[in-house]
Amino acid sequence: MSRIVYVNGRFVPEPEARVSVFDRGFLFADGVYEVSSVLDRGLVDNAAHLARLERSLGELGMASPASPEEIVRAQKELIARNDLDEGVVYLQITRGPADRDFAYPAEPEPTLVMFTQEKPLVDNPLAAHGIAVVTVPDLRWKRRDVKTVGLLAASMAKQAALDAGAGDAWMVEDGFVTEGSSNNAYIVTGGGVVVTRHLGNEILHGITRAAVLRLSREHRIAVEERAFTVEEAKSATEALITSASSFVIPVVRIDGETIGDGRPGAITRRLREIYIESARASVDR
Repeated sequence: MSRIVYVNGRFVPEPEARVSVFDRGFLFADGVYEVSSVLDRGLVDNAAHLARLERSLGELGMASPASPEEIVRAQKELIARNDLDEGVVYLQITRGPADRDFAYPAEPEPTLVMFTQEKPLVDNPLAAHGIAVVTVPDLRWKRRDVKTVGLLAASMAKQAALDAGAGDAWMVEDGFVTEGSSNNAYIVTGGGVVVTRHLGNEILHGITRAAVLRLSREHRIAVEERAFTVEEAKSATEALITSASSFVIPVVRIDGETIGDGRPGAITRRLREIYIESARASVDR
């Protein structure tokens, strides 16, 4: 069966989902998006995702065509119509259709699209063995804190990793790791401290990142928010990534060099365990 997709207030079969060829998301990547996890048929940290959506819209001077309450109702309806037990709901808002012009249209009519994807979040096979990453130059624009649909540089990084036989890429700027192609990056020092880059324009303010750091502190796992170099990462005892679509995933090799003993570390396994436990306890159905 084809999925049901939400397009501008309507639920339609996937083959019938359409937006204008003049949509500025298509012509200029003039849009923002969010991805909310679905676990046990409920939304995970969805309020935080919608708060970040509002921030992204505000940074681009873009209006939302629906209230947060209307968006949540549509998300839940999509989950029900697609019988989704575990996976994600993708949401995208663009400035809408207008004749091609670099200037914003005077009276835009924003486009809102949502769809579901089924994914194994809890029993993700990557969690058991970890992934390898390669480092690549960070070629993205300077406002990575805004979750825009301009993802070509991130897609190029991901493909470079796959071409090299790795699972993902860590992007590097001025010798320091910024983040992964679609996730936040972390290392664990020999002293058991979880280190991830501080918030700023250089990285996305990850919703899963925020939850993992909060849970780390609650469980007395030391945390430092600061930049770290590629060489520091390669000498770490553990490394990991977090995202809404993968939760917590161990990194066991960087540029071909083994991290720790080459297996998912104890702190990474613990973070994944407590994150899933917390997510399940707080899902919004």
